[in-house]
Amino acid sequence: MKKTIYFIRHGQTDLNLKGIVQGRGVNSPLNENGFQQAQAFYDAYKDVPFDKVYTSTLLRTHQTVAPFIEQGIPTEELEGLDEISWGIYEGQEQTKEILDGFELVVGSWRNNELDLAIENGESPNTLVARQKKAIEHILKNKEEETVLVCMHGRALRIMLCHLTKVPVCNMDDFPHTNTALYILEYEKDEFSIIDYFNTKHLEDLLDGKD
Repeated sequence: MKKTIYFIRHGQTDLNLKGIVQGRGVNSPLNENGFQQAQAFYDAYKDVPFDKVYTSTLLRTHQTVAPFIEQGIPTEELEGLDEISWGIYEGQEQTKEILDGFELVVGSWRNNELDLAIENGESPNTLVARQKKAIEHILKNKEEETVLVCMHGRALRIMLCHLTKVPVCNMDDFPHTNTALYILEYEKDEFSIIDYFNTKHLEDLLDGKD
């Protein structure tokens, strides 16, 4: 079986702009720029013969791929594609105290302390377990040869690690921005990246990055 998976991050939200912590527990919509990014992505990839569109359970991913769904492409939401939970930091402005807390946790993740989580949040290892169930579900649908997956920044970085056998502690090696694209090919039980951090569709937008 061979499968091609287009992974994108959702479009920009106002909370992205304001620096407010936006994880699994914050269901924010796209802003005007986010809708423009989504349209630019659609215009660039509308002719790809997607068999299915997968999203997280959160509104910002649904809105990002809405033009494809409006084409009549079947869609399915999976909890395994949700953003990591940032626990008590969800919805909070990034004050110095919160930024220091983030750096402590993310620094620990870089040191391979992948069971560590912000209070009431998720650890990378917890997220990986959730993501593996989603990927197993996507792979078992063998008739879907080309699929589009819309998810979230931190979650996408972690997904790319374990799919391509990169240690999860190296998650920050994968750049991301709103609607940036990674294309992975799955064949013979292996994933390989065939398009890395593609943002060409954003070139004509004034504010292509978050």
